[in-house]
Amino acid sequence: MNDLTRDSERLLSDSRQLLIDNRVGGRHRRVTAIGRESAQVRNRHRLKKLRNIVIAAAAILAFATIAGIVIDGIGFVGIVLTFFALVAAAGIFSVFPRISIPQAGDLNKGTPRQMVARTELWLESQRAALPAPAVALVDDLGVKLDLLGQQLETAPASHDSIRDIRELVGETLPEMVQSYTRVPTAMRTEEHAGATADERLVEGLSKISGEIDSINRKIADGALDDLAVQHRYLGYRYGDGPAATESSSEEAPR
Repeated sequence: MNDLTRDSERLLSDSRQLLIDNRVGGRHRRVTAIGRESAQVRNRHRLKKLRNIVIAAAAILAFATIAGIVIDGIGFVGIVLTFFALVAAAGIFSVFPRISIPQAGDLNKGTPRQMVARTELWLESQRAALPAPAVALVDDLGVKLDLLGQQLETAPASHDSIRDIRELVGETLPEMVQSYTRVPTAMRTEEHAGATADERLVEGLSKISGEIDSINRKIADGALDDLAVQHRYLGYRYGDGPAATESSSEEAPR
């Protein structure tokens, strides 16, 4: 009887989760970019596909033209075959090659911008397996990762935050998501050691998001401190501005 009760509760929980997922677009919705860096990678991939389609179409038309010259026209059948060849080429090259999704172990490699782009692409590929609250956090992470990538590009190579963020984004984040996806779907809403897998994932992503915010602010504070020092130096060296210059020039004849 207890087993039947637990099974019923599990089915009801899964049904509620499915309803929530459907309201936000479903778990199998079209993959969209969560950040600017991954969007640029996807746009370059689309342009590559378009280039391949144009090259294939040009080759097919060139072949048909040459064949028509050699055999004095390709006739109706040749025109039809050329048309279907163009359609087939467009269909094939609009699907292949597929965009390359980085492996979790490769996320923290390369420059900070490459690390951000890889992480965003990898997170996008994992969204379908995540609960709705976690998907919202992942989407928000894209914006924060973009800002982080910009700041790390201009930060000194020896900055302490670079090592911290590589560990956080390149290791901790993917390990936590992978640990969640290894839990069977039917057991993700079951409480274990005080919380469900869904709750632990959402809490973990929230902590990572907060830590990225903290690192972004830490790097920005360093730049603001540098700006404040330069401002104080200019005030000391050249006065406090036009008003100070005018007053000093008025007092000079005395």
